[in-house]
Amino acid sequence: MNSSSKASPIPEMSCLKISHTDPNIYSAITHRLLFHFSCTRPDTQIIVVCIGTDRSTGDSLGPLVGTSLARFHSPLFHIYGTLEEPVHAINLEETLSHINERYSNPFIIGIDACLGHSTSVGCIQVVEGPLKPGAGVNKQLPPVGDIHLTGIVNVGGFMEYFVLQNTRLSLVMRLSDIIASSLYSALKQWHLHSKSAATRE
Repeated sequence: MNSSSKASPIPEMSCLKISHTDPNIYSAITHRLLFHFSCTRPDTQIIVVCIGTDRSTGDSLGPLVGTSLARFHSPLFHIYGTLEEPVHAINLEETLSHINERYSNPFIIGIDACLGHSTSVGCIQVVEGPLKPGAGVNKQLPPVGDIHLTGIVNVGGFMEYFVLQNTRLSLVMRLSDIIASSLYSALKQWHLHSKSAATRE
């Protein structure tokens, strides 16, 4: 779990922040992801690391996204972190070591829930650079991702564990659906673009 309320200021061009009620949210997230993918090589392995646990409603965003993506059985990416096999504070470092040993220079996408200001609850962020899981609950965990997506599930700043336990599941499900659908759409489009470019060459 990440806390946007304690994060450093993020340059506008490196961060998209959009409410789940915005009618253009799917296309906005997809296009921002395509922008980031355009900086990678066509043959780069895409790794999605979904952080969180099914034991806390607010912190289940990551595993829900991972489970949704796993259902596609797609060769376009590799998933770490589902409801059945979550990636959390206890096994995160081991998981990242496994990824670095198995893949050569992969492009890693981190996904996590976070807490923020009341006006930001329900927003999804696509941010350049790694996320810092555990920052909101004062845990020292390794950073994750070349880029990351977070869903702001509740208000931060006070009794974070209690807030996460009392987060509405309907909001978490909505955010996880948007993230999974947009990410899968972007990966498919990027794959088709890469194939088309290779054919022209």
